[in-house]
Amino acid sequence: MNVTLDQLKQTIGAELQPSSWITVGQEMISNFGHLTMDTQFIHMDRERAAAETPFGGTIAHGFLSLSLASKMAMEVQPRLLGQSMGVNYGFDKIRFLSPVASGKRIRGWFTLSSVTPKGKERVLLSHHFKIEIEGAETPALIGDWLTLIYFEEAIS
Repeated sequence: MNVTLDQLKQTIGAELQPSSWITVGQEMISNFGHLTMDTQFIHMDRERAAAETPFGGTIAHGFLSLSLASKMAMEVQPRLLGQSMGVNYGFDKIRFLSPVASGKRIRGWFTLSSVTPKGKERVLLSHHFKIEIEGAETPALIGDWLTLIYFEEAIS
């Protein structure tokens, strides 16, 4: 969905619809571990993780769950009319609250917190977000995410 900047500002404080569920399977976890060189047994070795941790098996890397937020956000957040691109600007806060066990499904929830002009061709968006684990009371993570939006032409 495409919206104007004024229309977007009217949604501050309103929670968007959730993203689709994503299954975080062992193959995804293992691939992420190899790619990031984080091959700790709690992510990679099912038998050892089941025997030696309170998790009952392997869990996803917190940064894997966090990295999936980009896909989730692109699915549910509106695109601004005249936008040429958006880039990650960082996070004001990230908290990893609950591990995501291999095979579980997660989805993202986003609430626009603020829209701050940054010159004539950019705005900084701040979203509070959480990644929910299907069937769990506690989310996998919560955070405040900053995105810098660039426009093709100066905005008013």
